[in-house]
Amino acid sequence: MQRGLTGFASGVMVAASIWSLLIPAMEQSTGAGTWAFLPAVIGFWAGILFLLGLDHLISHLHQRSQQAEGPRTRLGRSTMMVLAVTLHNIPEGMAVGVVYAGFLAGEGQITMTAALTPSLGIAIQNFPEGAIISMPLRSEGVGKARAFAGGVLSGAVEPLGALLTILAAGLVIPALPYLLSFTAGAML
Repeated sequence: MQRGLTGFASGVMVAASIWSLLIPAMEQSTGAGTWAFLPAVIGFWAGILFLLGLDHLISHLHQRSQQAEGPRTRLGRSTMMVLAVTLHNIPEGMAVGVVYAGFLAGEGQITMTAALTPSLGIAIQNFPEGAIISMPLRSEGVGKARAFAGGVLSGAVEPLGALLTILAAGLVIPALPYLLSFTAGAML
C-alpha cells in the first residue's frame, strides 16, 4: 500500500514540476533570445542543490531505512520521518506561492487555471503523503490521533511557504523564471 501511495504522490509531483513550473519558467524567459534556457537551468539546479544541502544539514529518516541521515541527533525514528516529509513539503509550498504571486501580479502567461493546477496536484498528493507518514507512526505504536496529526503537520509548512512567497511577490516577479524552475528542481 505504501509503495502505491508513494508512486502516486511521486507521479503527481513530477507532473506538477514539469508542466506547472519548469515549462512556465522557460516560457517566461523567451524574451532573452539565445540564452532563454539559462534561467530555467540555473533555477532548476539551484533547487536541487538547495534541497540536497538541507538533506545533509537536517537529521531525518527515509522510509524503510534503519539509519538516520544528516547530523547525529537524539530524535526518534518517528520524528525524523516526519522531518523528512516536512523538508520535502517546503518547496511544494513555495511552488504554489510562486505561481500565485505570478498570477496576482498579472503575468500574462500565468492564468488562474495555471495557478490552480499545481495547488490541486499538490493537495491531491498530500493525501497519500500524509498516509505515508501516519501508517508507519501507527505501526510503531503511536496513537491514532498522534499518527494522524503527524501526517497533517508534515504538510503544514506548505501554506506557510506559499503565503511567505506571495507576500514577497515584489521580489518574486522579476525572478519568476528562476523561482519557478528552482521549485521544480527542489520538488523533483
